[in-house]
Amino acid sequence: METTPAARGDQSVTTRAGMTRREMLALAALGLASGAPGMSWAAAPQGQLSWGIHVTLAPTWFDPAETPGIITPFLVLYALHDALVKTMPGNPLAPSLAESWSASEDALTYEFVLRNGITFHDGEPVTAEDVKFSFERYRGNSATLIKERVAAVEAPDPRHVRFRLKQPWPDFLTFYATASGAAWVVPKKYVEKVGEDGFKKKGADRRWPVQVRLEQPRRRTGHGGQ
Repeated sequence: METTPAARGDQSVTTRAGMTRREMLALAALGLASGAPGMSWAAAPQGQLSWGIHVTLAPTWFDPAETPGIITPFLVLYALHDALVKTMPGNPLAPSLAESWSASEDALTYEFVLRNGITFHDGEPVTAEDVKFSFERYRGNSATLIKERVAAVEAPDPRHVRFRLKQPWPDFLTFYATASGAAWVVPKKYVEKVGEDGFKKKGADRRWPVQVRLEQPRRRTGHGGQ
């Protein structure tokens, strides 16, 4: 595979799901048109995409469980993972893996319903157990604050996950879904199989939507030299 160098001093991220800029624009146009009657979307990703990043990527940014308290790692999370609920343009709490959620009248229980048929990249289903597991292993920004207020997380069936709070907390969704990486989901069976260290080393396998290779382009001098 070849990598297109990023801008000066930037880091290049190469994936096996890449396209030229013209192809990306064409796909974007098709994506907008896909909602029109009679249109269908069945193309599979292929090839390579070179992505110029303005900072050096930290390995911890590839694991939602270690999300720090800065916004930069989310550009990696949005590219490689998905969340129960996440911020999207025009909607700070947009449903993603969850199709809906509700809160009890006493504000002590939040229940999420997963979309039907969602899978990880290898075809394994995303279940409530994965959501529960991902929350319990979360150790990033605001982890202590969030977990101190959660009494229990329950997965009564594969599509329903329930958070029980110790007391009403109006900011639960804000901290769970927007101010931390706690709502981002990883595959429980795979992480338990390879272990925490193995997940960091093998995370970019077929459990992720793309395979990633990081390259640091050569820096240019002020006189145009290499």
